[in-house]
Amino acid sequence: MSVSHPAVHPVEAPPPTTVGENVPARVRMKNIQGMPGTIGGLALRFFQLIFAAASLSIMSTTSDFPSVTAFRYLVAATGLQCLWSFLLAMVDVHALLVGRTLQNYIIITLFAFGDGITSTLTYAAACSSAGITVLIGNDLGICNHNHCAQFESATALSFLSWFVALPSFLFNFWSLASPR
Repeated sequence: MSVSHPAVHPVEAPPPTTVGENVPARVRMKNIQGMPGTIGGLALRFFQLIFAAASLSIMSTTSDFPSVTAFRYLVAATGLQCLWSFLLAMVDVHALLVGRTLQNYIIITLFAFGDGITSTLTYAAACSSAGITVLIGNDLGICNHNHCAQFESATALSFLSWFVALPSFLFNFWSLASPR
């Protein structure tokens, strides 16, 4: 029986580096627009803030939103989204002004969890408000006694805020999961 034997070929070791030479660092994935500390990330934060603030202001100017728990939840969730988006937009502005990337593991973890929580709360509030708006408008037919147009507008804007918050979460989560 003929059995083959593996051939071993020695490999030369690379020459040792001295202290003065530049040692190549790990190569990191380049910043993709939409990640924290980029202009795309700042744009996402800006639109999150605008849509959430518009939803918050429209809903809070109606006189009868406190009578429905889902609408109070929408006001609370969009208020939290406004605060979170404003704070992270300021962090993005600072990172852009000083020319640094936000690739610290702890910071990205905080951003990812914060974006996940706020986007989930905003989505849940928008869904519950949409359900109540459909109930008031279509099922009960009492839109003439309520502010249905304002309720629908605030709900639509909160959905838009969630729609813009979701990419922020996904980019942060992707950046968190990418190799270092």
